[in-house]
Amino acid sequence: MAEHASGRLLGAADIRRIAAEAGISPTKKFGQNFVIDPGTVRKIVRAAGVTAQDHVMEVGPGLGSLSLAILETGATMTAVEIDPSVAERVPHTIAEFMPEATDRFRVVLSDALAVTPENLPDFNNDDHFMLVANLPYNVATPIVLTLLERFPNLTSFVVMVQKEVADRLCAKPGSKIYGAPSVKLAWFGEAEHAGTIGRNVFWPAPNVDSALVKFTRYEQGSLPVAEELHVDRREVFALVDAAFGQRRKTLHAALKKLVPNEAFAIADIDPTRRGETLTIDEFARLAWGVKECAHE
Repeated sequence: MAEHASGRLLGAADIRRIAAEAGISPTKKFGQNFVIDPGTVRKIVRAAGVTAQDHVMEVGPGLGSLSLAILETGATMTAVEIDPSVAERVPHTIAEFMPEATDRFRVVLSDALAVTPENLPDFNNDDHFMLVANLPYNVATPIVLTLLERFPNLTSFVVMVQKEVADRLCAKPGSKIYGAPSVKLAWFGEAEHAGTIGRNVFWPAPNVDSALVKFTRYEQGSLPVAEELHVDRREVFALVDAAFGQRRKTLHAALKKLVPNEAFAIADIDPTRRGETLTIDEFARLAWGVKECAHE
């Protein structure tokens, strides 16, 4: 990775000093675990393939560890931070450790689940941008799905999340951990594991392991088969939610209020199967079957 900005990344002593100076303590409320290892943040940036030409969104910059590694590539970035004291502090950290990158960095005080192209216009003129983030464990899945839904030009991401969450996001049909998040993410593109991260790179150290998820959006923005069948995301996700809401039941039982019997035949899907065995393509086909029944 070519380093464009001079300066240095944060180590454990830097993180503790900055936190002490700013009167910041990591809180469970915001799911804060600050990365204290420069090698880890560089690994995340490498996995994402960030270059000087990229515009990057970071959610939860914390004290700036990952922000500095992103800026080191020459990229431009906007960080979205929910904690007011952290949002106020992080620009000072950039100015101290990588002064020439300050004009490529902006921080916005907001909940990531509340941002839209209207209230965060930074990315509106971009054909594409990427998300690179160490996400709070408790809201990682809603954040990635919400951002993909609201920002059609969000074309890739690499996020660090709890390993269990990473496994679920990348899970395939038939596995015990395959669930609604796995299917919904597959609507937008393809996810894969991009490495595991040990606990000792964080302050405070969490009691779970972390992992990286790398995601690439479909060129057309969403599921190719859905485009062909003219089914929409809300129709498909309604079936996904119902099927996994009662995952031990057959499709026929779990979806009886949503899917007429003949729709299964039209979609060529066995109603005695369970939702956990269906691919996103099959859920889209089932939604198409429902629409076909309505037209008859």
